[in-house]
Amino acid sequence: MSRMADFGNDLYTGKRSIDFVGKAKTWYAISAVIMLIALAGFGVRGLNLGLEFEGGSEFRVSTTQTSGDYQQEATDAVREVAGPAASANVTLIGGNQVRVQTEKLPETEMNDVGSQLAQTFGVQASDVTQNTIGASWGASVSQQALRALVVFLVITAALMAVYYRNWKMSLAAMVALAHDMLITVGIYTWSGFEVSPATVIGFLTVLGYSLYDTVVVFDKVRENTSDAFETRRQTFAESANLAVNQTLVRSINTTVIAVLPIIAVLAVGFARVGPGTLLDLSLALFVGMVVGAFSSVYIATPLLVLLRRRDADIVELDKVASRHHERVGDRTPATVGAPAGAGASDASSSPLRSSSATTPTRGDGAEAPVTPSPDPDAEQTVTGRAVHRYAQSGPRNQPRRTPRSKR
Repeated sequence: MSRMADFGNDLYTGKRSIDFVGKAKTWYAISAVIMLIALAGFGVRGLNLGLEFEGGSEFRVSTTQTSGDYQQEATDAVREVAGPAASANVTLIGGNQVRVQTEKLPETEMNDVGSQLAQTFGVQASDVTQNTIGASWGASVSQQALRALVVFLVITAALMAVYYRNWKMSLAAMVALAHDMLITVGIYTWSGFEVSPATVIGFLTVLGYSLYDTVVVFDKVRENTSDAFETRRQTFAESANLAVNQTLVRSINTTVIAVLPIIAVLAVGFARVGPGTLLDLSLALFVGMVVGAFSSVYIATPLLVLLRRRDADIVELDKVASRHHERVGDRTPATVGAPAGAGASDASSSPLRSSSATTPTRGDGAEAPVTPSPDPDAEQTVTGRAVHRYAQSGPRNQPRRTPRSKR
């Protein structure tokens, strides 16, 4: 078995454990710094909104070859008609098409700019296409995108609250989603990448991926905490931390498998295709999926533990589990690379002292006294009671039928 498989198996069984919940303040501090940097990007640079949102004029010149100074040539052609103060956003698409975006120009100036661009790049006037987008259309797109985001968040929060029967799990998931969106958009502000309708689609898709990872972890949290309430051998924080460890390798594998093809698309987009829908969509997906995997592990579950730490049932569970740890000599779960229970007594590290089944409990949650075996060498069950001699290993004494001759 490979080292990764062994590592994942140790995390799942609890032999190794990474203290995600116990170090929640560290993860919160790291995320807070990243989010502050992202927020600063809005004030320093702002979003580079595309033509579809701000409105303007667009020209596309189909040419067989371009010089290395095509950006300056296109800008000079625009300023030749619109004046020296005119600005132009020039990009190369697919290696043979120059896209020039300017502020909205009058129809006569657009025709003159088109003719000037055809002359500059040595092509026919028919090889230059013109397009005008009004600011009202961009405003409509922005409103529709915002409305879709609000509807998505409201429906998702309601469904998660009903599914988990706990609104705090829904709140933790929503905070993780907001965390992902803020960092993703903040990266766009600092990088200067253009925000187009395809980018907005990518942002909304990212929410789905992030929510998927969070639901996977929360399902395991609910399963583990249900067992903890039955056995009362683990605190809520320990059960939640175990759930994160058990789903960690799965989250990593899912993210890597999903991100690899996106990296390939990004490489092709930057090297060959150039700016466009493909690059805008793939870039948003790449950033959002990586950030979403981080938030599902480091933000959502530790925040859930923080939100529920004062619930009456959680407080009672933690008290009973803590008394159990003191009684049997358990310690804090091991850190990564060390066996669970390192430094604890032999009783706590024994399989008979696992969290799944140990000593019985009474109806009030306290432990029932265990009757010691009269024979220390006799085989025992997990409850500490002696095994009946007929149930021990070896041949069992079966009842014999009376011979027919003696009936």
